[in-house]
Amino acid sequence: MKIVVCVKYVPDTAIKAKIAASGKDVDLAGVAFVVNPYDEFAVEEALKIKEKLGGEVVVVGAGAEAATQGLRTCLAMGADSAVLIKDPALENADSFVLGTVLAKAVGELSPDLILFGKHAIGVDNGQVPAVVAELLDLPQASVVTKLDVTDKTFVAERDIEGAQEVVEGSLPAVITAQKGLNTPRLASLKGIMAAKKKQVVVKSTADLGLDADALKPRIAVELVTLPPSRPPGKVLKGEVADTVPQLVKLLHEEAKVI
Repeated sequence: MKIVVCVKYVPDTAIKAKIAASGKDVDLAGVAFVVNPYDEFAVEEALKIKEKLGGEVVVVGAGAEAATQGLRTCLAMGADSAVLIKDPALENADSFVLGTVLAKAVGELSPDLILFGKHAIGVDNGQVPAVVAELLDLPQASVVTKLDVTDKTFVAERDIEGAQEVVEGSLPAVITAQKGLNTPRLASLKGIMAAKKKQVVVKSTADLGLDADALKPRIAVELVTLPPSRPPGKVLKGEVADTVPQLVKLLHEEAKVI
């Protein structure tokens, strides 16, 4: 079975966000990058399926040269090979453009299963997997917490409000991984050394047959701002009989939640 995992290299979640001088982006100068945490669940699931059914795991990324480091991390976990669609413009591409690029790259690999994290942190829109599934005309199950795969079918469980939903479908398919699907393994020293010898194939958007029109963004960011600071809280002191009416009044008149 050939399993492709689409991986994004993202800013570390521990950073303190700063707005760039343009006011249209986050200032990433000096920021450490990591493999998107949700994508780690996807990589781990791919490795588990490979261990059970055999086959190979290919990780695919898109962006600048630095994204290679994220792919190397996945290779150290146990992935067999990697493909980078190298184009710095893809770092800030919208979901449709990025999905178009990944669909072309993944389609050329003829996978039996395509895995994503449920979304990439920072953007948080979760649209790219759906774009890939649509362009490749494949079924999709999103935010999956349990996955069983055979050679030709999948059964996926999803958490929904107050219940669990079971989705069944045929392969190939697109699946997005949610926290709880598994526990991603740490790369061993042996895996890290082996990753240095594994191949990372670098392609351009031109190699995929994509022209300028295909890469034209559909969305433009006009403004990025930090959330407003929270006002200081209020502490009500005194007997319950006295503070409850005060609390109700504040919730009604100031917080406007009742």
